[in-house]
Amino acid sequence: MNTKQLTTPISFADLENLKAGDPVEISGTIYVGRDAVIPQVLQAVREGRLKEMGIDLEGGVIFHSAVSKAGLGPTSSNKVEIEGNMAELSDAGIRLHLGKGALSDKTVQILKEKRSIFVVIPPISAYLTKKTLKREVAAFEKEGMEAFWRLEVDRYPGIVAIAHGETIF
Repeated sequence: MNTKQLTTPISFADLENLKAGDPVEISGTIYVGRDAVIPQVLQAVREGRLKEMGIDLEGGVIFHSAVSKAGLGPTSSNKVEIEGNMAELSDAGIRLHLGKGALSDKTVQILKEKRSIFVVIPPISAYLTKKTLKREVAAFEKEGMEAFWRLEVDRYPGIVAIAHGETIF
C-alpha cells in the first residue's frame, strides 16, 4: 500500500481518493490543540479574531495533542471538547483531524458531510518530535503545553481512520 503525501493547505480534492486504512504523511504547517484550548480557538473563530492572531485554518490540520519538552503524542480524540467540536472546526477550514481512538457514528457522518477526515497517529512521541522542524505558540500561551501551537512538520505519519463515511473502527 502506497503512502499518500499531503501538504498543507489541504484541498477537498486532496482528500477525494483517500480511503479508511490508507497510510499518509503530512507536511507543512499544522496546528496543535486539545481539550483546554479548542473551545478558546472556536470562540476566536466565532468572534472573527483568528486573522488578527495570525492563524489561518483554511485547508488546515489540527493535531489533538499538547507540546512539551518530553515530545508529541496524540490525545484521545473522543473527548467531548475535541470530538464535539470537530464539525465547527471543519466549518472553520480544518480538513484533517489528527488524534487517536474511535469516534462515534454521529461524528463519522459529520466528517463525511463536512468533507473532512480523521487520521490516527500512532503513539510515537520521539519520532514525531524528530519530524517537527519548528514550533511556536500561535495563541493562548497561558495554557502552557496545552496552548494552541503552530508546527512546521516533515512527513508526519498517520493512517486514515475515517473518510467519506467509512471507518477502520
